[in-house]
Amino acid sequence: MKVFRLLAVSLFVLALCAVFVPSVRAGELDKRTIVTLNAPVEVPGAYGPEVLPAGTYVFKVVESMSNRHIVQIFNPAEDFLYATILAIPNYRLHPTGKTVITFKEMAAGQPEAIRAWFYPGRDWGEEFVYAKPRAVELSKAANQPVLATPTEMAKAPAETLQSAPVETVKPNGESTQMAEMTPPPAVLPQTASWLPLMGLLGLLSLGAGLTLSLISKRVASMQ
Repeated sequence: MKVFRLLAVSLFVLALCAVFVPSVRAGELDKRTIVTLNAPVEVPGAYGPEVLPAGTYVFKVVESMSNRHIVQIFNPAEDFLYATILAIPNYRLHPTGKTVITFKEMAAGQPEAIRAWFYPGRDWGEEFVYAKPRAVELSKAANQPVLATPTEMAKAPAETLQSAPVETVKPNGESTQMAEMTPPPAVLPQTASWLPLMGLLGLLSLGAGLTLSLISKRVASMQ
């Protein structure tokens, strides 16, 4: 009876681990981040620039399986969607342990426009793509290139945005088609380690050993 109890406990713990580990990874992959803005900021909007008032928001990546990512911005309760944004992977040399948002410098009195958002500890971030007319204005105002997509694509649903053409608009008004990028490598959650896997392997070994022991005893009793 003790053997059966040990085997049952081992299988139960194994099942709990199998359920728990994937749920942690899913939370990391969407890069869910609570962001507090101390001043109004501009983000790409479906029908023109979207200005978010100072306050708290939730940023999430809802699609990142290609070099076209989709970022959505919600209220803290995540029951109101402010913006669905096309984004392109953006690389930084020195990751930090906190959320970083970079801005395009604008004229005095105008809200800053978000350029890119980096999740804590990641060297790959999300550079926002603006509708082309607004991208032209931002590029001239900030005197730096801005990623752009046709206005009709900026209004498209998330699944269409994944294949939207993207170009780089320069301050002088010139634009060039953005070359296809290699998607950033998939990164396992940094909170994860080898310990859960080692634990699972240990439980599997224990279960297998107990099963073999039980079979051996039964065979011996039958002889």
